Amino acid sequence: MESVRNTNPRWYALVVKTNYEKVVSSGLRGNGVDEFLPLYKVRRAWCDRVKQIQLPLFSGYVFARFPYVDRVPVLRIPGVISVVGFGGGPIPVDDNEIDTIKKLLSSNLPLAPWPFPKVGQRVQIEGGCLRGLEGILLKMKDHWRVIVSIQLLRRSVAVEIDRELVSVTGGQSALPRQGTIT
Repeated sequence: MESVRNTNPRWYALVVKTNYEKVVSSGLRGNGVDEFLPLYKVRRAWCDRVKQIQLPLFSGYVFARFPYVDRVPVLRIPGVISVVGFGGGPIPVDDNEIDTIKKLLSSNLPLAPWPFPKVGQRVQIEGGCLRGLEGILLKMKDHWRVIVSIQLLRRSVAVEIDRELVSVTGGQSALPRQGTIT
């Protein structure tokens, strides 16, 4: 558990009010706090038009990097409910998980929120702009996806990937070329 006296900036997941993710993100920036609100694009149809909008990849959460001793100004931002933690204390998000999500977003590949997987084949991406990232491989409607997770939030993101770019982690050779992997 994170020490309350810790003065090192760490990434924390903030629980925010429904539909307040962008408001909180803006408030954090306005207070000089390093924030991260991953967004994805989705097409929404209204009765008179279809529009592409950006939605939070992890609805109800915004990531912020700050020393936990400086949490009070963060908690006072309108829309912030709490810092994610267990047993009354905060738990920082692993820097590697934040970096992975940032890399996924910068790839400009199609991605979307995904249910947190319970079982599946762990793979590593061997080529392209996501080289070195690890996740869980699955197939959905003739498309391969790699699932990447934020363990603390028990939330995941799916990114569409070329099947030829992945290999099984742990020294195993190739995955089967046919069928669905779950």
